[in-house]
Amino acid sequence: MADLFDDGPKGLRDFKLPSTGGIFKKFLTTVAVFFLLILTWASLAYVPAGHIGVLTLFGAVTGKVLPEGTHLANPFAVNNILSVRTQEIKEVASVPSKEGLIITLEASLLFRLDQQHAAQVYQTIGNTYVDTVLNPNFRSAIRGVTSAHSANALYSGEREQVAQAITQELRRGLENRGIIIESVLLRDVQLPLMLKQSIEAKQQAEQDSLRMSFILQKEKQEADRKRIEAQGIADFQRTISAGLSSNLLTWKGIEATEKLANSQNSKVVVIGATKGGLPLILNSE
Repeated sequence: MADLFDDGPKGLRDFKLPSTGGIFKKFLTTVAVFFLLILTWASLAYVPAGHIGVLTLFGAVTGKVLPEGTHLANPFAVNNILSVRTQEIKEVASVPSKEGLIITLEASLLFRLDQQHAAQVYQTIGNTYVDTVLNPNFRSAIRGVTSAHSANALYSGEREQVAQAITQELRRGLENRGIIIESVLLRDVQLPLMLKQSIEAKQQAEQDSLRMSFILQKEKQEADRKRIEAQGIADFQRTISAGLSSNLLTWKGIEATEKLANSQNSKVVVIGATKGGLPLILNSE
């Protein structure tokens, strides 16, 4: 330090302060890298499994739909996630039948979002399309279809036809809007108590009638079997009677007597008393 001042003006001329240009350059480089990382991170769009992403830019729907996975997108775009999995809506409604009776109906609707029309659904309805469109249409379809069917149809085997009719009604109104209707399930139908008892009594009477018809048919078949069996026995007896004669019976008796006479156990022979009588062989024991 002393040498520096001892050299006079020459020493002061040779002394230089550190340059600020290099420090500023490093600072700018660091800031650029930092913003580049932020930009890259903002450009990543992640869509979970069973969902799709609808991109909007400054509030406008771009029409671009991202499938599940990780994608590079405009960092200023917003990724709106929508589910394309099968979903269920449960509805409990009191609806009128064809006769004007009030029926409590429990139904389920299975549906999913059409990926091809996801951007349209988000643009025209939004991500609240279930509450905005599906629920009102589901209730309306239930009331419209059940009012054209009798209470007995809803309680008996025609329930499946009612469910199919509700499904078709919903498909006509919603599938062109990007919502796929899979099926409608009628879980439970509660009829007025008196009507329910009347239907059950009628069904029980029908079952009793069918059971009686079965019993009568079975008895008729058994009677036919016995009649055929008796006819066979009668035919057999007539055939045997027609072939029998006194000479044949005498001959068969002689054959049997000869066999008995040749037996070691036969010792006493008694001649028949009548003209056609056969000998009687007695055992001595």
